[in-house]
Amino acid sequence: MERRLAAIMVADIVGYSALMEEAEERTADRVSRCRELVREKVASLGGRIFNAAGDAWLAEFGSAINALRCAAEIRHALAGSEDPETDRLRLRFGLHLADVVVQGDDLVGDGVNVAARIQQEAEPDSICVSGLFFDHVRRNSPFAFDDLGEQRLKNLSEPIRIYQLREELARHRLQTAPTRVPTTVQRRPLSLAVLPFRVMGGDEDQRFLAEGLTDELIVELARFRRLFVSSRSASFALVDADPIRVGAMPGVRYVLEGQVRRIDGQVRIGLTLIETEKGSVVWSDKILRPFAELLDLLDKTAARIAATVFGRMEDGGMVTARRKPPENMSAFECFLRGLEHHRLGGVLEEHSREAVTWFTRAVELDPNYGTAYAWRVCAASDLPEFSYPESEPDIRRALELDPCDAEANRIASFFALLKGDFDQAAVLMRRAMELNPSDAYIKARCAAVATFIGEPEEALRLLDEAEALDPLLPVWCVEERGVALYALGRYEVALAALGKLVFQTFRSRLYRAAALMALNRAQEAHPLVREAMAGKPNFTVSRFLFQERYRDPSLCRQLRSRLEEAGMPP
Repeated sequence: MERRLAAIMVADIVGYSALMEEAEERTADRVSRCRELVREKVASLGGRIFNAAGDAWLAEFGSAINALRCAAEIRHALAGSEDPETDRLRLRFGLHLADVVVQGDDLVGDGVNVAARIQQEAEPDSICVSGLFFDHVRRNSPFAFDDLGEQRLKNLSEPIRIYQLREELARHRLQTAPTRVPTTVQRRPLSLAVLPFRVMGGDEDQRFLAEGLTDELIVELARFRRLFVSSRSASFALVDADPIRVGAMPGVRYVLEGQVRRIDGQVRIGLTLIETEKGSVVWSDKILRPFAELLDLLDKTAARIAATVFGRMEDGGMVTARRKPPENMSAFECFLRGLEHHRLGGVLEEHSREAVTWFTRAVELDPNYGTAYAWRVCAASDLPEFSYPESEPDIRRALELDPCDAEANRIASFFALLKGDFDQAAVLMRRAMELNPSDAYIKARCAAVATFIGEPEEALRLLDEAEALDPLLPVWCVEERGVALYALGRYEVALAALGKLVFQTFRSRLYRAAALMALNRAQEAHPLVREAMAGKPNFTVSRFLFQERYRDPSLCRQLRSRLEEAGMPP
């Protein structure tokens, strides 16, 4: 008997029988269009419909993330395609990851039943997933969820934990959701990618240390100005790839792999530097040091790796100013645990709260740890009660303690933007870019600031550089190109740029709608607003403009007017 692991999506039309009774022919026509929409979206994301009834579809995917995206895209597209003056078709979705039985073209088994039961219990327009499915996608999910707790479902002997998709994630520094299609680029000279370190012995409790040390080493290596270091997003997206493939994707000549394990007060690290043409090892080392010596070890290791890549010791003048290390290694451990939760922050609100708690402990253990203050603000900004004025002391303190921390300057830049201090925002972001010149994410965020302060041409130049540095740059960075083109009044080109995104975000849909309104194409703009609002039904133009901080008030007025005319609540 053939079996396989599959992500199962079950979609069902709510109130199908009542709709048919009320208006049979019109409903049949609407369901037919819905059927084509579902088939198109499933196929476009690598899925297959293996069973269907008049009002329900069962599909399988090899990727859980793609199954999740498919459900979200169907919901968005249906909201945009249905006539808003009538009761639109409403679907509900259940998703589960399971080992299923293959019977010809059909799939059967307990896993399929679980997905169907989850769908039956879901509210109209909602997307619900099992705990098993959620655990599989949560580290790479481009969406935020609400935990609905354990629920007893019909004919299932054990309760199932259910999570409900809330909305797409906002921009996130540490998020590694696969939002780009990998492309092969030419290998750069003096270039390196650091793959996420693995945990020796399979101790998942030490994952925070492995990923935290990966981040630290990427930042340390990025201080060498002539060394191109692939950014976090590319490195973490290629975690399971072989070195030759890694070399082809971000275009690097070397890959650094690592393993780490902490035993009591000692840390054991194994490092291997591999050239990516043939996959041969050019350098390796095994290190055992007390945890208290870890940061000094990383600094020396970064210099040694850079020397190997350069073929000689790097001139000290080619290294940027170093961040101030923590004075207390217990604070550093708390900081790494905070980063681990912040990496998942937004996926579940509890992770953001845990991140803030760990960063606070780091500050309590080391009141002079500037980086921890900055990241506490970054994590807290994901929480609904976040207050920018209340966070100002943390931002100020972070920069006072460590003006050479690129992340602190990046975070402070957007804080200045929200306060309306456009000149200071530009200074801080450029400083962040100088401190970490090969960080594509920082460069893309600098492009966003350039657009807001009235320099969209500079934004386009920075985005060219960012995408050259990182072909896997997240979609919420790439969308800045469309925003810059919109600010320039190049609406047709903006529509093309935003339309080419691997998937549409809330923000990209709204800017496309505004561009269409500028081109007097209101009939095309209205569905895009409805699609955007399907994921955030209570959002308003005022809330959107709070994020879009243009220095030129006429741009804000213009954007407000166009979105309101396109149907977005004021």
